[in-house]
Amino acid sequence: MSGEPRPTRILVVEDNDLARRQLQQLLQANPQFHVDAVGDAEKALRALEAESYSLVLTDLRLPGNDGLDLIRTLQQRRIPVTVIVMTAFGSIDDAVQAIRMGAYDFLTKPIDIENLRLLMERALRERSLQDEVAYLRTQLQTQFSFHNVLSKNPRMHAIFELINNVGHTNTTVLIEGETGTGKEQLARAIHQGSTNRSGPLVAVNCAALPETLLESELFGHEKGSFTNAVGQRKGRFEMANKGTIFLDEVGDVPAPMQAKLLRVLQERRFERVGGTESIEVDVRVVTATNRSLQRLVKKGIFREDLYYRLNVVRIDLPPLRERTEDIPLLATHFAQKHAPPGSPPKQISADAMQILLSYRWPGNIRELENIIERLVAVSDKDYISEEDLPLEFHFAQLEPQGTPTDSLFEDATNTFERNFILRALEKCGWNVTGTAEYLGIPLSTLKYKMDKLDVRQIAKRLRGA
Repeated sequence: MSGEPRPTRILVVEDNDLARRQLQQLLQANPQFHVDAVGDAEKALRALEAESYSLVLTDLRLPGNDGLDLIRTLQQRRIPVTVIVMTAFGSIDDAVQAIRMGAYDFLTKPIDIENLRLLMERALRERSLQDEVAYLRTQLQTQFSFHNVLSKNPRMHAIFELINNVGHTNTTVLIEGETGTGKEQLARAIHQGSTNRSGPLVAVNCAALPETLLESELFGHEKGSFTNAVGQRKGRFEMANKGTIFLDEVGDVPAPMQAKLLRVLQERRFERVGGTESIEVDVRVVTATNRSLQRLVKKGIFREDLYYRLNVVRIDLPPLRERTEDIPLLATHFAQKHAPPGSPPKQISADAMQILLSYRWPGNIRELENIIERLVAVSDKDYISEEDLPLEFHFAQLEPQGTPTDSLFEDATNTFERNFILRALEKCGWNVTGTAEYLGIPLSTLKYKMDKLDVRQIAKRLRGA
């Protein structure tokens, strides 16, 4: 999921000098491995706290603290590493105890090289996602972060470069993107990247305010200008002086207000409601919309002259489904953000991450954060597994892709029927006969539908999940 391959770090803990050197040399024959070797548990802990390792191969019999003590300490300190135990044949009971304490598996001495290779392959395959998560955590605030906007996507990096280029200007910026794509977060990045803006960022959701209040909210009012105007009040434009005003959902601004907003953009001055004094402001204007303003202009809903005033620099923010490489990065960030105080962030299993990658995310980043926050709250494990994900995420992953259909309507109908039957099967404990009775259709009809819609294979995979 990250770009360049990184070597897999392995730590060997063995008190016998010859055995330690031999095992280290054997493992280092694989160019993908970086292998360190130490002779006791204390040195192992120091190495594990200084570096991130994927795998520890440790003897149980060690001088001082033994292998069981090492595993116990790793669990207590929540050091993310997979442990394979090496033990003499007579210490199988100790090896079983080690597995109960959190070790991945054990090997008996003398070590069978082929068994070791197979065991390591399996362990590292299951470990790969945890390593990716650990790597992403170290990168969250460095190469993948731009003023707290996280992305590995080339289109997003082009947007970051554009923001840098307008940072020293007072240029008006229009952000267009679907709901939940992070438009306000990007507006904050524009403000933070502005080298000549000493004032605050002031945000206004234009869709959340009725027309009667929007003018007062933007421009302020004088005492007595309308009922309940018991005193003078500054508007958002005035509050944002020397800074940035962010007008979210600007496409919802009513027509009368559009004319007043145009004047402010042209003259950078306005009067409070009920006032006569002209107030001048130095403010950068950033607007956002989840609808195409150009289409609204064509429909006669939005003023063309205002559109051109807003559309000086336009940013088209891609939806999450078009930047899937950001899903692991963002999911990791949200798991860290919503971890309970004092607790380590939950990891996300490889299977669960694959399902997240396959989902279409109609609610974009906001939906991703909501689901991760919910899973962090309800999961009683140290990690989020595929079983924790809602059923619709499994459906999204398992629906056949690329099957030609006669029409979009037929495709939509098949998807609805498939999901409907799967939900009925789940409700009836995956019993086909009971499901046919529950649905009130002949068993032969249900079986025909299941074969036609590939329901049997999907149900089998869901039950396995």
